[in-house]
Amino acid sequence: MRTAYHEQLTGLCAQLGQMCGLAVSAMERATQALLEADLSLAEQVIADHEHIVALNRRTEEAALRILALQQPVASELRTVVGSIHVAADIDRMGALAVHVAGISRLRHPDCALPADVRASFAEMGERAVELAKSAQEVLMSRDPEKAARLRDEDDAVDAEHRHLFTLLMDHKWQDGVCSAVDVALLGRYYERFADHAVEIGRRVVFEATGGLPVHKQMA
Repeated sequence: MRTAYHEQLTGLCAQLGQMCGLAVSAMERATQALLEADLSLAEQVIADHEHIVALNRRTEEAALRILALQQPVASELRTVVGSIHVAADIDRMGALAVHVAGISRLRHPDCALPADVRASFAEMGERAVELAKSAQEVLMSRDPEKAARLRDEDDAVDAEHRHLFTLLMDHKWQDGVCSAVDVALLGRYYERFADHAVEIGRRVVFEATGGLPVHKQMA
C-alpha cells in the first residue's frame, strides 16, 4: 500500500518535470518565432499549449486524489499541496510563451521587434529559457540549495528588462507607439516567465525544508 503511495508521489513529481519541459520548449520556439517572424512556429506554440493545460488538470486531479485517499503529513503534504501551485506556475509560463507567439503572429509578415532591440530579446529569451531549465532540474532533483539559487539567476533577466525600458524612454526612439507597446509587453512576458521559474524554486525549498527563501515579488 505504501509502495503504491510513494509511486504516486514520484509520478506527481515526474509529471511536473514533464510540464516544465513543455514550457521550456514553448518559450524557446516562441522566441525563435519572434526573432525570425516565423508564423508557422508561432501558431505551433499557440496550438501546443493545450498539452500543458491538460497536464495541469491531470496534476491537480492526482494531487487531490492523494490528499483524499492517503492523507499525507509533513514534507509529503507540502509536496502534494505544492504540486498544485507549481503546476499553476508552469501553466502560466506556457501561457506567457503563447502571448509572445501571439504578438509575433499579429505582426506577421513583419518582425514585431525593431532592429535595435532584437539582441536584447535574444538575450532575455535565452536567459529565461535557461532559468526554466534549471527549474525543471530542481523539480526532478528536489535539491533545495539549487532551488534557492534560481532567484539569483533571475537577476540577468531583470537587468535586461530594465535595459529595454531605458531604450523605450530614450528620446531617440523612432519606431512609433505601436512598436513601443509591443516591446513593453514582450519584455514583461519574459520577466514574468522567469519570475514563475523562481517561484517554482521557492516552492521546492519549502517542500524540502518547511522554510521559505526570500520571496521575489511578482506584480
